[in-house]
Amino acid sequence: MYYEIYGDGMPLLLLHGNGGSIRGQAQRIEFFSRKYKVIAVDSRSHGKTTDSTSVLSYEMMARDIHDLLDTLGIDSAYIWGQSDGGILALLLAAHSPEKVRKAAGFGVNISADSTAILPELISLAEEALRNSKDKTERQHLSLVLNHPHIPVADLKRIHVPFLVMSGDRDAIKLEHSIEIFRNIPQGFLFVMPASTHFGAYEHPEWFNMILDDFFQKPFETTSSIDKMRR
Repeated sequence: MYYEIYGDGMPLLLLHGNGGSIRGQAQRIEFFSRKYKVIAVDSRSHGKTTDSTSVLSYEMMARDIHDLLDTLGIDSAYIWGQSDGGILALLLAAHSPEKVRKAAGFGVNISADSTAILPELISLAEEALRNSKDKTERQHLSLVLNHPHIPVADLKRIHVPFLVMSGDRDAIKLEHSIEIFRNIPQGFLFVMPASTHFGAYEHPEWFNMILDDFFQKPFETTSSIDKMRR
């Protein structure tokens, strides 16, 4: 498994999206390595990390991350993931909470159907899969079309702070992002205006500021009704 480490401080794991790699993390590495120990990872069958299996699953990929943290002697870390990386962050927060201090995911989904993903994206992925002859590309497209299958009950198991991030023009439906947010006990929601599924890349300075603030400060969970009663 290929990874790169930059900086010192609390460990911060950066997880890329489908078809991505560490190469897309340059702006985040430059910013966050000033105060964190940044661990940037190429997920299984992505970038420089190899894979001998014919089928990928997010559960396999999450176990890889868990094992990597063990190998590096890291008890727990902050985690941020883009898209597929956010799905891995959800799985780790639900099933390996001891490894997660806080986590965030941009454009994350818990199902692979049109209740979660824009139908146009599903159609594009289906067409690409029909036409693709490349094993790795087919693995990645199959992930988009067939995974994940995370039950809402698993979201309720997440008791670490989790920031659900979305673009207001995201490929993941806003209603789906809100459903995820509402079912995580310490869930928080950030919708980035004028942003697509790639808001972290479109508005890097803004994104870095929001994510850093989430990691550095405890977010207040008081409801509006509680505040009105004060």
